[in-house]
Amino acid sequence: MHNMRIFVPAHRFFLSGLVLLFVNSVDGQEISTEPNQSDQTLTQLLDTVWEFELESSPFLATNVGDPRGQDRLSDDSLEAIQSRADQRARFLEKLNAIPVEKLSESRQIDRELLRQRLEGQLADFRFQTHLMPINNRGGFHIRFPELPRMMSPRSEVDFANYIARLQDFDRYTNQQIELLRGGIDAGLVQPAIIMRDSLSQVESHIVDDLSESLFLKNIATESKTNLGPESWSKIRVQIESALDSSVIPAYQRFAEFLRTEYLPACRGPVGASAMPMGREFYLDRIRRFTTIQISPEELHQTGLRENARIRAEMELIKQNVEFKGTLDEFLEHLRTEPRFYAKTAEELMQTTALILKRADGRLPELFGHLPRIPYGLREIPAYVAPQTTAAYYWPPATDGTRGGVYYLNTYNLSSRPLYQLEALSLHEAVPGHHLQLAIQAELQDLHPISRESNNTAFIEGWALYSERLGKEIGFYKDPYQDFGRLSMEAWRASRLVVDTGIHWMGWSRQRAIDYMTANTALSPHNIVAEVDRYIGWPGQALAYKTGELAISRLRQEAEQKLGGNFDVRSFHDRVLEAGSIPLPLLEKRISQWVGDQLETHNPNREARNRKR
Repeated sequence: MHNMRIFVPAHRFFLSGLVLLFVNSVDGQEISTEPNQSDQTLTQLLDTVWEFELESSPFLATNVGDPRGQDRLSDDSLEAIQSRADQRARFLEKLNAIPVEKLSESRQIDRELLRQRLEGQLADFRFQTHLMPINNRGGFHIRFPELPRMMSPRSEVDFANYIARLQDFDRYTNQQIELLRGGIDAGLVQPAIIMRDSLSQVESHIVDDLSESLFLKNIATESKTNLGPESWSKIRVQIESALDSSVIPAYQRFAEFLRTEYLPACRGPVGASAMPMGREFYLDRIRRFTTIQISPEELHQTGLRENARIRAEMELIKQNVEFKGTLDEFLEHLRTEPRFYAKTAEELMQTTALILKRADGRLPELFGHLPRIPYGLREIPAYVAPQTTAAYYWPPATDGTRGGVYYLNTYNLSSRPLYQLEALSLHEAVPGHHLQLAIQAELQDLHPISRESNNTAFIEGWALYSERLGKEIGFYKDPYQDFGRLSMEAWRASRLVVDTGIHWMGWSRQRAIDYMTANTALSPHNIVAEVDRYIGWPGQALAYKTGELAISRLRQEAEQKLGGNFDVRSFHDRVLEAGSIPLPLLEKRISQWVGDQLETHNPNREARNRKR
């Protein structure tokens, strides 16, 4: 993303909350109403918080097209982290003083999202998650090579900012090392088993040939072309200088720290319960990632029930394809039969692209409103592909200057079954992550801070719900693809069992691997990668099935109440039109929508209106 653009201040997105006069007509008489004071107070607080977050997080500013801080990285010193927590506590105190019942509907959404954001940030500080800034799949060292794509530099000013950030990486890395040292002292370290490849992740960026550095390779060709040969030549020399003086030495220093200090200090037990305040921390993660009050035991039992149901449906498909053997033997057949796997990365990518093309053409059947922001398909970068999962999605910039990206893993093709591609692609792109997050990025009625909300239960619940939507637009005609959909659903149901098993019930890593092997069609490689992901990211895996079950239940209830008047396009638009909101708030909004639909289609309504 380049920075030479007109910046629209945060409050300009929210003029509807600041309009001074509304004119309405009741029984032929015009009345004037000023917006209530609570709405205005909340708007001012939202603007203040948003300005604070943009100043505190230069990468957030980059993502939303704000020009400030584009030449620096954030200050992650302990003093700065403490200061930010103190300020957020003051913001929360002011927010709690605003009476929710006096706010308009859209402002109530903004208030709830801000409350959850602030309370979540303060919980992170209380549990000292800043002392564990890396795991096996994420962290500053894995994110930073995406900087060229994140910034998309075009002009000389853009590249000056890019180079300044490369030069700032040395300082930033030192701060991350100090945080991790604090984690060692506090007993807040990752399990050793999941960090086994972390050294190679870092060392992959320590290159002798600078032309092989992702900090050069990830710069778009058109960016260099736009500058012209002479300008690009000068800028390349400056980039190489920053790599030599800052980036590569920082990675070397971080690799040495991992080798000599951090990895030897990593813990043996894999569950969060083994950490200081671990059980309290895990209960907080459940609330954070599911947005509802639910116990680990209930989540565990839900996963077991869902897997029993899914397994019964799998048995029917096994019988339909006339496989002679048990379901476990069928799963092993699917894992090992060569025809179910692509022979080249190109075949995998092309097959996926065709699925996406088909899905794009059928979206109007399910949605009245579609996003304008496009998306692309890319391979997961090689340096992280062995440690990560089958696919992931990179959201678009909220200012529309960068589209979304569906990243597909082409490493170890024998673990990437073609029969799961339909469900996987519908989940990651359309009608899943891309459609939902692109619509959210384009929302105008919400404050920018609300458009940045990322309630995992909603986002991942929607994406899992979207996999089943494929049945309504012509997918899964092949029984193996439908089995692939079920295997993806079993994967998410198994997460409820395994995540709670590891972090609450004391399961070993091997027990989790064995459960996933017995209940999913995932390859052995994927199962290990998934279990290690759950170990390093407590609670996040609970969001998928929790959210999907909630959305599916709300649709079923709406269909039952509305009967023939149920409109799936209108239902989906209502679900998505407020962004990624907590599940209790979604339930309230859908209940209101159903009531409005019943009123609209009530045959006595027109007669009542005539009497008026």
